[in-house]
Amino acid sequence: MRLSLRFVLPLVLVLAAFAYAIVPLVDQLTLRWFVRDMDIRAELIANTIAEPLLEQVASGSKAKTAAFFMRITQDERLYAIGYCAGATGAPLASTLLPGDIRCDNLARFEGAGDHVLKSASGPLHVAVKRLSSGGLAEGKLVLVHDMSFVERRSEETRRYVFYFFAGLAAAISLITVVIAQLAWRGWVQGMRALLRGNARPDQPEIKSAHPEFRPIARDLQRLIHDLESEARSRDEGQTTWTAESLRAILQGELRGEDIIIVSNREPYIHQQKGEHIEVQRPASGLVTAMEPIMRACSGTWIAHGSGSADRAVVDAHDHVQVPPEKPAYQIRRLWLTPEEEAGYYFGFANEGLWPLCHIAHVRPTFRSADWAHYEAVNRKFARAVVEESKTPAPIVLVQDYHFALLPRMIRALLPEATVIMFWHIPWPNPESFSICPWREQIVDGMLGSSILGFHTQSHCNNFVDTVDRLLEARVDRESYRVSLGGHVTAVRRYPISIDWPPGPEMVGKPVADCRAEIRAKNDLPHDHAIGIGVDRLDYTKGIVERFRAIERLMELKPEWIGRFSFIQIAAPTRSSIEEYQSHEAQVRALAARINERFSPSGRAGPPPIILKIEHHEQWQVYEHYRAADVCFVSSLHDGMNLVAKEFIAARDDERGVLVLSQFTGAARELPEALIVNPYDAGQCAAALHLALTMTETEQRDRMRLMRRLVGEFNVYRWAGRMLLDAAIMRRRGRLPELAAVATSGGSNG
Repeated sequence: MRLSLRFVLPLVLVLAAFAYAIVPLVDQLTLRWFVRDMDIRAELIANTIAEPLLEQVASGSKAKTAAFFMRITQDERLYAIGYCAGATGAPLASTLLPGDIRCDNLARFEGAGDHVLKSASGPLHVAVKRLSSGGLAEGKLVLVHDMSFVERRSEETRRYVFYFFAGLAAAISLITVVIAQLAWRGWVQGMRALLRGNARPDQPEIKSAHPEFRPIARDLQRLIHDLESEARSRDEGQTTWTAESLRAILQGELRGEDIIIVSNREPYIHQQKGEHIEVQRPASGLVTAMEPIMRACSGTWIAHGSGSADRAVVDAHDHVQVPPEKPAYQIRRLWLTPEEEAGYYFGFANEGLWPLCHIAHVRPTFRSADWAHYEAVNRKFARAVVEESKTPAPIVLVQDYHFALLPRMIRALLPEATVIMFWHIPWPNPESFSICPWREQIVDGMLGSSILGFHTQSHCNNFVDTVDRLLEARVDRESYRVSLGGHVTAVRRYPISIDWPPGPEMVGKPVADCRAEIRAKNDLPHDHAIGIGVDRLDYTKGIVERFRAIERLMELKPEWIGRFSFIQIAAPTRSSIEEYQSHEAQVRALAARINERFSPSGRAGPPPIILKIEHHEQWQVYEHYRAADVCFVSSLHDGMNLVAKEFIAARDDERGVLVLSQFTGAARELPEALIVNPYDAGQCAAALHLALTMTETEQRDRMRLMRRLVGEFNVYRWAGRMLLDAAIMRRRGRLPELAAVATSGGSNG
């Protein structure tokens, strides 16, 4: 009823306003029409009585003329009649002629002026006509008509107009309500059909429903699934995803399942340092995200052994238990020849796919020899997955662009495996990806996955468009499923995150101590403002653009010279690639030029940029996060960027400001950060100044919102969603088998 009133009330109000506005117009038109009719009638009467009236006047008998006037005024509408022989004097008239009409004021009623005279008995129409007939004397005839009937008819007209619009409003309202009710019932029935039970968009009953609601239904089903998962967590007393809650859920949903992670980068690297072996954790968003999952789930992590002491610590089967301080899972290390590493990793993956997917204005390089190594290494990792599988149907989490061919290879060797591939970098549009000479093979290899995950929905859209462009596959854009060769791949969005809450080794040191130590180590005054940037030394991270923004800040706001320094931690990476060598040289040269410009010789004061191209342990990075006033993430293109989330996690004091590139996936989740275009140095400089001058209250308000989001949507939730989706997929896949067993059991019984 309320929905119907939303249609009816505005319609009725509009029609009522229209009727109210049109009634005066109708009155004016009606009056104009009747005045014209009175003029015509007066002309006819004057022409008819002109000759006899002039004869009466010529005879000089006023009594006969008065009697003549009385006979004429017997007409119900002719109110009075008069005759003026001259321009002065009283008119010869019937008894009802108004006193306002005299022979000396007849001019106002002649011509095209107003012929209506107001009187106590109502409006009167006055017409003055000149009379002449043959040789008889001329004069002026005054005809006065009663116009009270006009008011009666105007009232009737207004009443008819009101009834007309009332009826029109009722009819239109009735039609509107009926159509709305029928349409609403149809939509509700279609939506109910889409959401009924375990209905899927590919079922006949769904296809017969309203097709425009199928995408909405898919989103609602996902939302309901997420809400049910959250409700289960709350029922179990869990308010946030943690390692323990993830382990408990997986033990319930994936009890006894074999879980394997495959990535190029290993979570722990053993390096020979003189006489002893040092264990390092690489600066990698992938490791930051995946390593807590393995702690929670146990299992095996297959990776390339790249450390100088990696071979020295593995057992006979190339396994090593990690973490060193409290082993929770094992790493299986694979060994690559220098030629394989150069072709597969440095060549095809990082000179080809990396710039291609990031669209970072660096020309991708593709070589046939690199492609051959890429295929061979993917095949080597596929064999390792088979060797490490304890069952014929393991759950394999394939990580990143180094293994685009691996899902299809695993599918060929372990047909019952559930393969989840997560693509940690952006996926470009079909036109850009078509640059790759082996584009069809890469997409086909990825479609060997059971679930294919990306950070953002736009990356999912780009991948589905690429499949549609390159392969003869069936693409369901409503459910985001791709069918190729009888195998179905679900394309899903899983925004990656970080471990939450950070361990005491990361945030155990008070913020005040971190600030004091970082300033002391860098010879900075105790009240010196500090910015922090943490990246691999990669051209996609926008370090050059970041330095230019700092330079622009010093130009626009010279008061920050000597009062603000930006510490850039840049972990060396892929230093054998010429593009990275050139990038490092450019970063060093730009930092030196800016420091020289704003720290001239003979002038004391800290430099604007403190560049540290060296490896830092994670606890050291967190120490810098906690000491900084602002963190600047200026990536030119990033799938997610976990540095932004790490900075938020480190700030349990609810201080500090995050300046974040709009071209990161994190920018879609963290609108409370200062979002900037890294290519716009002026905008970035303004954001830095705003960050450095932001009040503590605003910092706290922004940081609280971001910490709440990162805490709720942490890495355990990211992993849990993927693995729970895998569990559901595995149960559905076993339904025919279970049904067959039940049928067989019933027959035997």
